Amino acid sequence: MAGRIEDYALIGDMQTAALVCRDGTVDWLCLPRFDSHAIFAGLLGTEEHGFWRLGPAHAAEAKPPTAARRSYRGDSLILESEWDTPRGTVRVTDFMPPRDGAPQLIRIVEGVTGRVPMRSALRMRFSYGRVVPWVHKHEGRTVAVAGPDSVWFDTDAETYGKALTTYADFTVAPGERITFTISWQPSHKEPPPLPEPEAALEATEDFWREWVDHCTYHGPYREAVVRSLITLKALTYAPTGGIVAAPTTSLPEDIGGVRNWDYRYTWLRDAAITLSSLLRTGYREEARAWREWLLRAVAGDPENLQIMYGIAGERELGEAELDWLPGYENSAPVRVGNGAAHQLQLDVYGEVTEALHLGHMTGLARNDYASLLQLKLIRYLEDHWQEPDEGIWEVRGPRRHFVHSKVMAWVAVDRTIKLIESGDADGPLERWRELRDDIHRDVCEKGYDKERNTFTQSYGSQELDASLLLIPQMGFLPPDDKRVIGTIEAIQRELSTPDGFILRYPTEGDHAGVDGLPGDEGAFLACSFWMADDLAMIGRVDEARKLFEKLLALRNDLGLLAEEWDPRLKRQVGNFPQAFSHVPLIDTALRLTASGAYGG
Repeated sequence: MAGRIEDYALIGDMQTAALVCRDGTVDWLCLPRFDSHAIFAGLLGTEEHGFWRLGPAHAAEAKPPTAARRSYRGDSLILESEWDTPRGTVRVTDFMPPRDGAPQLIRIVEGVTGRVPMRSALRMRFSYGRVVPWVHKHEGRTVAVAGPDSVWFDTDAETYGKALTTYADFTVAPGERITFTISWQPSHKEPPPLPEPEAALEATEDFWREWVDHCTYHGPYREAVVRSLITLKALTYAPTGGIVAAPTTSLPEDIGGVRNWDYRYTWLRDAAITLSSLLRTGYREEARAWREWLLRAVAGDPENLQIMYGIAGERELGEAELDWLPGYENSAPVRVGNGAAHQLQLDVYGEVTEALHLGHMTGLARNDYASLLQLKLIRYLEDHWQEPDEGIWEVRGPRRHFVHSKVMAWVAVDRTIKLIESGDADGPLERWRELRDDIHRDVCEKGYDKERNTFTQSYGSQELDASLLLIPQMGFLPPDDKRVIGTIEAIQRELSTPDGFILRYPTEGDHAGVDGLPGDEGAFLACSFWMADDLAMIGRVDEARKLFEKLLALRNDLGLLAEEWDPRLKRQVGNFPQAFSHVPLIDTALRLTASGAYGG
């Protein structure tokens, strides 16, 4: 059985990522890309679907021991786990070196005290646990082959095969280091070079040290901000600049339920807000790479902007169910691909335009096609902003006139007007000023409930929606507007969990199925950060700080957050780690720091 979601650590090389549990088991790894088939899919099934455990030896019937301590080495993505055993203490260092060639996962065992018996158990299963590879020796190296893929296993330790698993049993003494590496290579090519684990470790540490040195944030929440930035960097696909929403698929929003989605793609919304956080903390190169990715992905067809693309800009992300996997804690179905790719979500136009605007304002080198794209997006919105859509939460029910979608359409027009006013683009300025006013008036007339003094989820609806918290943050209305304050307070009353976290929208009781899906979900962490932002903006800074610090306390011991928090089970749920949780963490930290609203 897989560990709890918060029991996992992330390691990665900016092209793919692995999840390592507290007991030293790698339960998830897709090779060679984030969206490739998994060779370890135990996270969504059982050990039969692939895993790699490395830790102190234990009886076959006993539960593997969990590490007594674990942490990242400084500000890096190098994981160090230590076990205290009756025979001594041992450390395992796990990392994936940033690469130009074959992807590698390297594990180094180091004796600390005593003499500790250890075991490596490696069970590779290709195609999400469905295919048993052909495992054989080639010039002294172990290689697993299945169709187009091969994985090469290199170690100092003696290995043997048993029950379709490759084992190594050994004892490590103080100061002794035993290395293990798996490397992926297309099966038709020559073997990858022999790994050099110690040199790769040094280079990986240097890479992260140099990257973190560019961070311009030095406030009181630096530890949380830097860990979130490292996580966002790890979710960036280096060859193209695309940013995945999470490195996993089908980790459930509702344990045992059907709200299980594939997040290994680039949502324009998530990537745009990630870009915003990176720009605000000094990372222009990542912002430039994402802008280039965007221009390539959208090229030639901006009128049919998708809400998400593949990490290289692919448009077809067909959704399928893997019925041989039982799902994380029996949360089925397990899905790959994402059928929401072709939904209409008008808010995306606003997020993309806001990201391009921020890049322009913070001095990214001018790109004429980026300005042209922005103008084309507004021309599309001119004709379509009055249409209903699926909205920010990708509801699988009927389309509606979502207030947040209209607000973000207003943002798109507003930021484009500012671009034209700066002299860096040409467009029908007066016509678009009228359009901006028309959208604003429409939202205030049709999306606002005067009796309750709150904006609503959609036109004609009584429901609330946490995305309304973005109204003051986007500049649609000032924070001191009574309608903004009323909306914030209404969401606090009606969408808060008992411990003060915020739901996206109601899903229980009379509201069940409002999004076209059965079941419930946890508190959406991004929404709770938005609430902290809004509270700070309306002057309730102490309350904002307390909520923010409660949210920080939800992170696992390594500073990582999934998509949601289940207030009943008191655990993280949803895909992990989640960019859409770490980005607002950074933004709220910056806002609270600027306002002086922090303790100590």
